[in-house]
Amino acid sequence: MRLVIFQPDIPQNTGTMLRLAACFGLAVDLIEPCGFVFDDRRLRRAGMDYLEGVDLLRHRSWAAYLDWRSQHPSRLVLLTTKASDRYCDLAFQPTDSLLVGRESAGVPPEVHAAADCRITIPMQPGFRSLNVALAAALVVGEAQRQTGFPAIA
Repeated sequence: MRLVIFQPDIPQNTGTMLRLAACFGLAVDLIEPCGFVFDDRRLRRAGMDYLEGVDLLRHRSWAAYLDWRSQHPSRLVLLTTKASDRYCDLAFQPTDSLLVGRESAGVPPEVHAAADCRITIPMQPGFRSLNVALAAALVVGEAQRQTGFPAIA
């Protein structure tokens, strides 16, 4: 299973998601550009010493990611507020790539359209979204539970 982070804006959230990936044994695809310098101290503070344990692949653009993905096919699952299917109703697969968007804008239409499935986290009416790192943690936890925590010995 992979966590795909699309053009992140906030280093603390990115660090938190990298730490999440390290703890659950997920590889990470980071699609640039980032809204911060990647070696930001806030990234390191949130990720702590877990960053060394992440299988991280940086892609210079969405197009570069798509080129890489053509050689490494998997089901691309987009976490979005613009979906009707709930994350807990999806049958996750160990080879899924879970895609989160930018904190400020989500993903553009061409990225949304490229997803194989789109899922949302249900919440109270009147609330727009969760923090991206928290959303990733909820969905990663469910995906790992369903697939039997494949990377954890």
